[in-house]
Amino acid sequence: MIRVLLADDQALVRGGFRSILEGQPDMEVVGEAADGVEAVELAIAARPDVVVMDIRMPRLDGIAATHRLLERHASPARVLMLTTFNQEAYIYDALRAGASGFLLKSAPPRELAGAIRTVAAGDALLAPEITRAMIQDYLQRPRPGAATPEVLTVLTPRELEVLGLIARGRSNTEIATELFLSEPTVKTHVTRILAKLQLRDRVHAVVLAYECGLVRPGVG
Repeated sequence: MIRVLLADDQALVRGGFRSILEGQPDMEVVGEAADGVEAVELAIAARPDVVVMDIRMPRLDGIAATHRLLERHASPARVLMLTTFNQEAYIYDALRAGASGFLLKSAPPRELAGAIRTVAAGDALLAPEITRAMIQDYLQRPRPGAATPEVLTVLTPRELEVLGLIARGRSNTEIATELFLSEPTVKTHVTRILAKLQLRDRVHAVVLAYECGLVRPGVG
């Protein structure tokens, strides 16, 4: 059962999300927060698997709340960001704060449930194609202080290959086929990559790969 915490300053929005998720056989809503401060407090107390976090909230916005929860408290929860604002900076900052996914509120209800499952599994970023394109476009212009290629020197040549394929959206099965490896071997490589680079999940491996220039938008 996936335990979900809903954080949004609009009660009607939270109610709508709850209705959608309560109809899912594998999900349980364990709490609702009306602002970022409450979201952090409830997440620490309820220990959800996924926090569905609105970006624009009073007292503490969703990005700051995500950073506080994941960095200061080292919560094992994964954060799925929701917003009506599809500007590149919001997307980028949400991911940099530690969010594991980003979804527009305009997405169909079925995409919310699917996004939560994907984020809970730690497999990949789930977002509308236009949002994915904006992330890629923004990441080809790294900010000052962004990661440098030297960060990747801890990886073996094979691990670099695997990381590049992860960044191109390949699943473990597809990576195994492309590199002529067994799927368990690929899973081992992925685990080692995340450990060596101190990353939470595959989403942040993708972000790092783009920041370092290992892969470029629109290639592969």
